[in-house]
Amino acid sequence: MEKEELVIIPAPGAGHIVSTIEFAKRLLERDQRLSITVLVISHHFFKTSQTQQLSSVPDSNIRFIHLPQAENPPKELLKSGEKYLSVYIENHKSLVKESIINHVSSKSKPLLGLVIDMFCTSMIDVANELNVPSYVFFTSSAAFLGFVLYLPVHYSKFGTELSPSDPDLIISTFANTIPTNVLPSFAFNKDGGYETFLYHANRIKETKGIFTNTFAELESHTIKALARDIGTPPIYRIGPLLNLETQIHSAISQSSRQKILNWLNDQPNSSVIFLCFGSYGGFQRPQIAEIATALEKSGQRFLWSIRRPMAKDPHMTPEYTDFLEVLPEGFFERTKNRGLVCGWAQQVEILAHEAVGGFVSHCGWNSILESVWFGVPISTWPIYAEQQTNAFQLVKELELAVELRLDYRSENDDKIVMADEIEKAIMSLMDAENPVRKRVREMSKKSRNAVAEGGSSFISIGRLIEDMFANRI
Repeated sequence: MEKEELVIIPAPGAGHIVSTIEFAKRLLERDQRLSITVLVISHHFFKTSQTQQLSSVPDSNIRFIHLPQAENPPKELLKSGEKYLSVYIENHKSLVKESIINHVSSKSKPLLGLVIDMFCTSMIDVANELNVPSYVFFTSSAAFLGFVLYLPVHYSKFGTELSPSDPDLIISTFANTIPTNVLPSFAFNKDGGYETFLYHANRIKETKGIFTNTFAELESHTIKALARDIGTPPIYRIGPLLNLETQIHSAISQSSRQKILNWLNDQPNSSVIFLCFGSYGGFQRPQIAEIATALEKSGQRFLWSIRRPMAKDPHMTPEYTDFLEVLPEGFFERTKNRGLVCGWAQQVEILAHEAVGGFVSHCGWNSILESVWFGVPISTWPIYAEQQTNAFQLVKELELAVELRLDYRSENDDKIVMADEIEKAIMSLMDAENPVRKRVREMSKKSRNAVAEGGSSFISIGRLIEDMFANRI
């Protein structure tokens, strides 16, 4: 059988790489006509996490081509991380085109199209030059996609960025009005952040389809609203895309991993609250002290992953070498029979453990999908990117989480969340009578059904494959 080549271009970063690989694996499982090449764009800031994710793909039929590193953008663009990343990716256009011509199209397989990450919309130009269709893989929620697609509407009315003092927004993909304090920081950024997403929003509409890492039962209101939006390409729900295979992260030793698992094995079912804030989520010492006080006062069993705040220096380790440096004096002695502190944690493996009954999370979209899959309710503590909007959606739209904070931001880490507030959220989350717990368990079943044969995402993936073959130019 003659195969046709699909080229996928993810953005750098662990969250984007993980879901891209799972998407590619899902496509190859479904249709033998497909061959997939992933073009890897590297950057020193993401190098460690990217290498770790790519090395965790065992015996894959996916071909990876690592592109040479393009020129870095001017440092002044760092005033907006989104702008800097998007320009950096755009600087790879000639390298992407050259790689496709020399290593993909020349292999006698017809080129089916380019699937590009939400940050890689400049690569639509490459697809057009090669005369092949382009598609966007949107790694966040469909609701956040709706917000991004709203930006040109807002700009046409006001011609400027959003402001924290703006009134609540009415966006069709949300059932409730959205307070501006839960919008991503880029929405207010006058140094290119807003402008960058406005650019991506306009370019997304040039593609033949948008693939979203979600499922119909989770975001039913949003998906119906997007379907009614004239001018938006077809939306394909393909999630949840999760790497559920246990891979030992290089940041954690086998002994540390086993220590965590042994400790969890000794805890009662659904009794442990897990605190973990993602690859770049960490706090300064004053905030760590408040979390410690809250955990101590709550009386709850806990597993707490403590990491340094995101460092500007990519060579600085995100791990603390000694937790005694940052935890209150005597904390370990006072909580030794019911708590465990660690550095990097195997999040999927921990959420899957029957002892875990709650998750204090930064609300990254991959983490949300993992918690839903395992039926573990979340207490929301967003830190960066679109996590504030995700937290709002979880609490106010989907009623699948307990609110701790919706508007916390890493750039405002001087605004301390106090122990009483943290303790209150923890106690609510772990309350067996809290209806959120039942709703998450029900959504867990729906998430698994969605990707099973005959499920909503299973059907949607089949449709997108057939549409890609039909869209050949």
